[in-house]
Amino acid sequence: MTALYEKMIDEAMAAQRADVETVKRKRGTQFVLKDAEAYLDAVKKMTVAEGQAQSVIDLHTGSVKAHFSTLEGLTNTIRPEDDPFVEHYQTPVVLEILCDQDPAFKKSVDTFVARIGKSEALMGLESTRRYGGFYGPTCVVDFALVPGSTSNVVNRILKTTDIPDAHKQAILAAKSWGMNTSYGVGDVFAHAIEEGATLSDAIQREIAMFQSIYHEPVEAQAKLMDAAGMTSFDQRKYMAGYRQKMEGAVKAAIDDGVHYGNILTIPAYCVGDIAHHISQSTFNMCKDDVIMATIEAATEVMEKSLRASLPKFKSEYDVLALATGSSACATEYILELDGFNAIMVVDLLTKRYHNYVQLNPTRGAAAELHNCDFMDMIYRGWKYLDKARRGQCCTSDLLAPKVGDFPVDLSPIRESEVLMNPQRYAYPACAITVRFSALMRLADYPCLLTSEPVTATMMTNIIALHKEDPAAPVRGCKNCASAALIDFRHQYCQWKEAV
Repeated sequence: MTALYEKMIDEAMAAQRADVETVKRKRGTQFVLKDAEAYLDAVKKMTVAEGQAQSVIDLHTGSVKAHFSTLEGLTNTIRPEDDPFVEHYQTPVVLEILCDQDPAFKKSVDTFVARIGKSEALMGLESTRRYGGFYGPTCVVDFALVPGSTSNVVNRILKTTDIPDAHKQAILAAKSWGMNTSYGVGDVFAHAIEEGATLSDAIQREIAMFQSIYHEPVEAQAKLMDAAGMTSFDQRKYMAGYRQKMEGAVKAAIDDGVHYGNILTIPAYCVGDIAHHISQSTFNMCKDDVIMATIEAATEVMEKSLRASLPKFKSEYDVLALATGSSACATEYILELDGFNAIMVVDLLTKRYHNYVQLNPTRGAAAELHNCDFMDMIYRGWKYLDKARRGQCCTSDLLAPKVGDFPVDLSPIRESEVLMNPQRYAYPACAITVRFSALMRLADYPCLLTSEPVTATMMTNIIALHKEDPAAPVRGCKNCASAALIDFRHQYCQWKEAV
């Protein structure tokens, strides 16, 4: 199995480094689509290990290739305002292919759509709670079943829908790790009531919107992009071209017995590096040397930690846990260098959230999603570091946290010329919040810290070993930072009740 674990690390770090090295080289310049070819090249090198399903790996590599070539035929660049959506066009297409290929599944989706129409009380309750900020900071498009998330609501409706369990799991997966359109529950409702609609009318509009993303997902996504003013390319032509290129891979996965939930999730999560993580917005953000150094240091911590523990891994899940846990430790450690920690930041961002709700009642449905990712990450890192600090006691050794039984090597942070010399990036005598301020920028965009390319690549490798089991959404407690430290909302989570 060591060869498999090494393959997982090699492929994940190749994806991460393709992003980081491209951004380092191109930051401050104008983004063009060809800048993302390094990531495409890394994905093309993914292989199939013993015990893995070729059809699963092909969903990943085929989607990235289809995404890049389709975009390349439509545009030369992407506006920053449009780049978050580039990973939202794939699941609608795949959902429609599955419905066309399997009439029984299409019937189940139609039954679910009808059930949404009979869930007025639930839709009204959840839309009202999101609008008013009842749950506190929450990710409406979370990959887990957290309170306030779209997948939480979908799960509750599915529990009362009479369709096969495998179809329920697929429908749920489509709006968790799968990104079935850019829509998040409650958005239409919020805008409707702010525009003067009655509550009952706003709920009916919300239900109609929610039904449309399953009834006609491709057209629903196209209309959402029309409303958002997306102008970088023709989204309808993109989805038509992407379908043409991906239909064969989807059919092959169906024939190979891959769970529909996995077929729906893999193609979307892996494409965001092309024109989203490698993009104009990232090039702009990373002009700041401290932000760039933070991403680089977290990457080095991740790779050094993974490779050092390679002989010790007992399962593929250990590899994923250390990858994400080590970057969490790295981020929290940088935060603590300036005298902050996760508890302080979660308190700050939660208080900020409630003010933000009052200032922006029609805020974007996903506005705080990355703040939540960031808080969850540093809270996880804080738990590892806090345990290590207690064990270290009064010794002066470099802090050595562990993720499970696996040590995290924080030396790349101490060896970073930029991170260890904050006085070069502010008034020198008072440069005591430089690293913290960089992390607050990354709180809005932590994708290369968490890291999404690493997680996507490793998850595809894991799913390829277990093609019949739905990997999404997360069927476990996510340890949400705000829920653990500030807000009382654990009782509204659905992780134990996932279909």
